[in-house]
Amino acid sequence: MEDAASLPQRRRSGGRAAGVARASAHAIEQMPWRVPINTDRPTEPLDEGGVQAIHNAALRILSDIGIEFLNDEAIGYLRQAGCKIEGQTVFFDPAFVEEMIPRAPATFTIVPRNPDKALTIGGKHMVFGNVSSPPNAWDLERGKRPGDFETYRDFMKLTQYFNCIHFAGGYPVEPIDVHPSIRHLDCLYEKLTLTDKVSHAYSLGAERVEDVMEMVRIAAGLSHAEFDAQPRMYTNINSVSPLKHDFPMLDGAMRLARRGQPVVVTPFTLAGAMAPVTVAGAVALSIAEGLAAIALLQWIAPGCPVAIGTFTSNVDMKSGAPAFGTPEYMRATQITGQMARFYRLPMRASGVCAANVPDGQAMWETSNSLWSAVQSGTNMVYHAAGWLEGGLIASPEKFVMDCEVLQQIQRYFEPEMLGVSDGDLALDAIAEVGAGGHFFGCQHTQDRYQTAFYGPFLSDWRNFEAWRLDGGAWTAERAHKTYNAILAEFEPPQMDPAVREELREFVARRKAEGGAPTDF
Repeated sequence: MEDAASLPQRRRSGGRAAGVARASAHAIEQMPWRVPINTDRPTEPLDEGGVQAIHNAALRILSDIGIEFLNDEAIGYLRQAGCKIEGQTVFFDPAFVEEMIPRAPATFTIVPRNPDKALTIGGKHMVFGNVSSPPNAWDLERGKRPGDFETYRDFMKLTQYFNCIHFAGGYPVEPIDVHPSIRHLDCLYEKLTLTDKVSHAYSLGAERVEDVMEMVRIAAGLSHAEFDAQPRMYTNINSVSPLKHDFPMLDGAMRLARRGQPVVVTPFTLAGAMAPVTVAGAVALSIAEGLAAIALLQWIAPGCPVAIGTFTSNVDMKSGAPAFGTPEYMRATQITGQMARFYRLPMRASGVCAANVPDGQAMWETSNSLWSAVQSGTNMVYHAAGWLEGGLIASPEKFVMDCEVLQQIQRYFEPEMLGVSDGDLALDAIAEVGAGGHFFGCQHTQDRYQTAFYGPFLSDWRNFEAWRLDGGAWTAERAHKTYNAILAEFEPPQMDPAVREELREFVARRKAEGGAPTDF
């Protein structure tokens, strides 16, 4: 048996790139754009007492142990709010936290330059985003390599192409061939011209955040007042677990909050390393770190849109390497979902794995992550397509494979799956066919067969002999062929030429001014 690591050296044979016949010239036949509604009751591992215990533990962490804020402006706000300050450690009165959190809206809507791609975050809505921030890429042709700008552009095309990807998160791969001082300018120009979906800004310095907000405003053809009046983009900030928020993340979060733009607060708590080894302890720490930043933002800009994120997983205690899609990850995500509902906050989770190549391990770990997001009532799923090696690799084959899973999740949510009308119950058809018959030819089937079941674009449902006669392509090989076909047919979304030129001129001017300061 071959393993996926050997596939780049293998001469790949032909075969269908999808498990369904093509009726058009498109690379794949995919489901239309939609924002899924999660109709399931969430999985709730804790009873009411357990939820209260996590809440009380988080408040004790905030009041008795404190959180370091490495940002003097943030400390100034919290001192003004009456928090106790010792050096850079902030101690939060539980009453203050419990007063601030309800200020945040339970739902909010982000409207990108294409209003048809607007996203409601919160409630039962569930949206998926691309892999974000790996420094490396891997594909079947070239293997593992450092990220570059052309590969970044390819991933942005995949992000736009797939209807099951709803927002364009961080850089799908870090293009290290572009200098850090201007990288955000080139990357956001490509993101805003190759996609028309909701975009993200890294909170990595004032210049980067301000540039991205201005570029999003220009791309949508908005005045400054129109931009500030409605969420148009978002940022995600991570705490430096344990017990710390750093300068640039806080700076960016405060800048967006003051302009009414959403902030997702996601502590990075790996049990056994940056968090206690127990699931309850890791979740309590994560909740405390998240509430600290959200309380700050609600003091500064009452009612500003925020979401609480979870990235609580565990490490391999033999090597110290992060592990994802584990039973502990799934339970931590479900429990955090309970806490998010307790606070009436939208929630973010992730579609993650620790596998190094797009193999079986990659898919079972990612499926565990994605289905725990479903079970927890997650609203916003980061890294839903393309993630490998604990976030160090982005893979186009994995991106395509993950989108097959995302489409199946979307199909799982469709209301017709739960129909119980006379036509759905099919009693007449059952009587017509009778004992020992089959339903292939009956009228009930003939009327419904074309749309009755999910139709895959990548899975191959033929038997072994038919699959082998057609070339015997493994899943990653079929995904590689699909990825190349998508790139070949890709067309960017429309943009007014005058808006594109204004965006280009802004980028050129900011580059001439030196872009953002760097240490090198």
